[in-house]
Parts: sequence; C-alpha cells; structure tokens
Amino acid sequence: MAFRLVTLNLNGIRSAANKGLLAWAETVGADCMGVQEVKAQAADVAGRFEQLAGMQGHFHYAEKKGYSGVGLYARKKPSEVIVGLGNAEFDAEGRYVEARFDAPQRKLSIISCYFPSGSSGEERQAAKFRFLDIVYPHLLAMKAEGREFILVGDINIAHKEIDLKNWRSNQKNSGFLPEERAWMTRLLDEAGLVDVFRTLNPHPEQYTWWSNRGQAWAKNVGWRLDYHLATPGIAAKATREAIFLDQRFSDHAPLIVDYDFQL
Repeated sequence: MAFRLVTLNLNGIRSAANKGLLAWAETVGADCMGVQEVKAQAADVAGRFEQLAGMQGHFHYAEKKGYSGVGLYARKKPSEVIVGLGNAEFDAEGRYVEARFDAPQRKLSIISCYFPSGSSGEERQAAKFRFLDIVYPHLLAMKAEGREFILVGDINIAHKEIDLKNWRSNQKNSGFLPEERAWMTRLLDEAGLVDVFRTLNPHPEQYTWWSNRGQAWAKNVGWRLDYHLATPGIAAKATREAIFLDQRFSDHAPLIVDYDFQL
C-alpha cells in the first residue's frame, strides 16, 4: 500500500471550499494533506474544516486575521503535533505544523510549512531571508537526530531555470533571486535533503503556481513553488508524482506524491 501525500496552497480555505476542494479531497485518496495560506482562525475552521475526507486537521493559525496559516490533515493519529518553530516573529504568522508518527523503530515527521513571500517589497524580502536562516538549522537538527521527515509546502522559491517559464526576466525578482536559489542548493547539496518531485520528474514546464495576471494560467506561464522536501531514506520510497491541473481551487495546483510505505 502506498502512502499518498498532497500539498496545496489554498489561498484561503473558505475560497478553496467554494471552488470544490472538499469534494475533490474525497476522491484523491490522500493519507495526509498539507495546506498553506489557510487565511482563517480557529473559529472559522470549527464545525467546517476540522476534518477533510476522513482526515483530522492540525493547524497553526496566524495572529492576523485573513493571513497565512497552515494545516496538516492526517488519516492516522500522530504521536505528537508540534505547532510553530519556536520563533516569535514567524510563529505569529502561522507558518509551521509538524505531525510526528513515531514508533519504537522509527522517528518520522510530516510537516506543512509556508515560507514567506518577498514579492511585496524589501521589508518582506528581509523577513524571508530571516526565515530561511531559521528553518535551515532546524531541519538540519532534525536530520542529525535520525528523524526521517517530509516537509511539504509553498517554499516560494523556484530553484532552477527549469522551474519557471520566464527565468531570464525574473532573476532580480523575489522567488528566483540568486541568494534564494543558493539557499535551496545548500539545503539539497550540503544538508542532503531531496527535492522529491524533481527526482521523479525531470521534465520542463512542471509548474504549481500561476500569476492571476496576463493569462498566465491559459498560457502555462508558471513557477514551481510547491515542494516535497525529504530526508534521503524516505525520499527513496517515492514512486509517483502528479500535479493536479483538472480543477482549480486556488492560484496554486495540488502536488501529489506516492511513497512506498505505511504510517
């Protein structure tokens, strides 16, 4: 039996629900689903979105209403849920939830994470770099203690030229800055994490986000911003990937990966 893990930036859980998210979730057969940009508070989720297709939700809400927020839905009950990175600035923004499925012979985490966007200006770009500086050693420490994990989410970085349509004209834009791309290279090469989708699919024009401007969706002028980033042991179990394009729930597309293991 495969373990199916989905990630999707919702651009608002209520908005995505209005576009058919709940019915689709019933059909996709996910064992876990990481969601980002929930844009809701606990009161908004209560009675409506605590569960999704038989999976129980675990959330990290932003303090600011209608902003950020992440969730992780899981069919199996985690042994522990960790909300936040332990950093006041970014924990206030609701960017990290980790479900642990530990057993006597196994330490395994599934993480839903929403990296900041720097596209609104220098202040937010500086915040994005601060976030990268925090999350890198955090993931390194988890790996060093022998914990296998898959981090899914909207990383807001297109790693290589193949990962966005118009790479030449975007080299000075947030999401494709040399410093951001170098951070990602370091995460994969030095820290030894794996970009799971790319190991399975080496082809161009594989995008997960499209601007709402200039007919980007119709012309497939996209970016690959959503990832499964995994430790090597669990990454090696990935067997199949898909970007779901048949229906749109937000400006991002769901990214689905099957792994050959069970929780």
